[in-house]
Amino acid sequence: MNTKSHKKEITFTQGPIGIALIRFALPVLGALILQAAYGAVDLMVVGMFCTPASLSAVGTGSTLMSMVTFILTSLAMGSTVTIARHIGERKPELAGRTVGTTIVLFTAIGIVMTGILELFIPNLVSLMQVPADSVALTIDYLRICSAGILVIIAYNVIACILRGVGNANLPLLFVAIACAVNIAADFLFVGGMQMDVAGAAWATVLAQFVAVLAALFFVGRTDLGFSIHKKDFRFYPAELRQILRIGIPIALQELTVQISFLFINAIVNSMGLLPSAGYGVAQKITSFIMLVPSALMQSVSAYVAQNIGANLRKRADRGTLIAILGGTAAGLVMFAIGFLQAPLLSSFFTSDPGVIAQSSDYIRGFSFDCVLTCTLFSFIGYFNGLGRTAPVMWQGILSALLVRIPVSMLMAGLPDTTLFNVGLAAPISTILGIFFFLGCLWYYRRKENKYNSHY
Repeated sequence: MNTKSHKKEITFTQGPIGIALIRFALPVLGALILQAAYGAVDLMVVGMFCTPASLSAVGTGSTLMSMVTFILTSLAMGSTVTIARHIGERKPELAGRTVGTTIVLFTAIGIVMTGILELFIPNLVSLMQVPADSVALTIDYLRICSAGILVIIAYNVIACILRGVGNANLPLLFVAIACAVNIAADFLFVGGMQMDVAGAAWATVLAQFVAVLAALFFVGRTDLGFSIHKKDFRFYPAELRQILRIGIPIALQELTVQISFLFINAIVNSMGLLPSAGYGVAQKITSFIMLVPSALMQSVSAYVAQNIGANLRKRADRGTLIAILGGTAAGLVMFAIGFLQAPLLSSFFTSDPGVIAQSSDYIRGFSFDCVLTCTLFSFIGYFNGLGRTAPVMWQGILSALLVRIPVSMLMAGLPDTTLFNVGLAAPISTILGIFFFLGCLWYYRRKENKYNSHY
């Protein structure tokens, strides 16, 4: 691939740490905001033009598709970290091989996932205890979205590759394009053509397709710091092992987390149509609230990987601490907004008073997680960047199985329970995750100190 434009990647191994992290994190955050926005637009437009049954269908369907996307993006984090490590090591040829291996790998995964989703959608909808009025609509939404899974994977893989080389600006541009297309298509398909949930699904797939075309156009004209050749588009065993070694534990962690939230979704669905619709609205709002921690995680992962590749361990540690402190300050702001303005936020998606009340209850319970998750996600980014992703996997599994799911069941079974109680499961599980990572840090540092004392 010939490089033509000026290089815009951020070097994490030199200069002020805070400035480098902010310069990278802000476009990542902007991209996440826009990505959440065009997902939320589906729900807003459906809430304006359709019934609560349609709102429940899009809320449940988008939750399932988000789970699939998050898992695949988490697997692609193996590519982000591997590319960033090769950049730090100044090995551009290996970075090119990693990109080629990544593209071949995720093309194969996308084809397999399309078949699996199309076959098992009715079973998934049944497992999620979707209200009877919403079952057929949810299946319609998921069939359309799953048919476009290759497009969704393509966009997210390109974004992960770019972040690995320190370029967060182009993914922001691509999401902005997708957001504009999605908003226009939602109003056309759902509002104008009265296509109901099918219109929202087609709008999402179309937006991602346009974003992929834009990505292919701009990436071909951008200096990545290394060249990509035709010979790179195959499985290189060493690169494939590294991608999977790092990515699979992250993906398993994300799978466990997402399954636990699907479990919560099923619990809420069993509470009736209004709680189901309210939870769907709340999920869109909490996805906005949690964007700062998500941006921190992606930024810290790339930052730490580049510095470890350059053998700058202390700089990697300092950057992680700065991310935790800055993220916690931002998390306090997001907590205040979520807790105090939950009804106002919910009213952007629906005018139904019952749905607004249910959504507000969940948001208030969940909002305590804002502050805590900034620390948790910074730790996740740190261990991802180190390439030690087994602790990330075990944290996700233990938090979900020992806390989030049991607490959700307990809260849902209380007399006269509300979604506020169910929402508390998230911050309680995050506390366990933080203590788990602190224990892992102590263990690894103790192990390293013993090794250094012997040599």
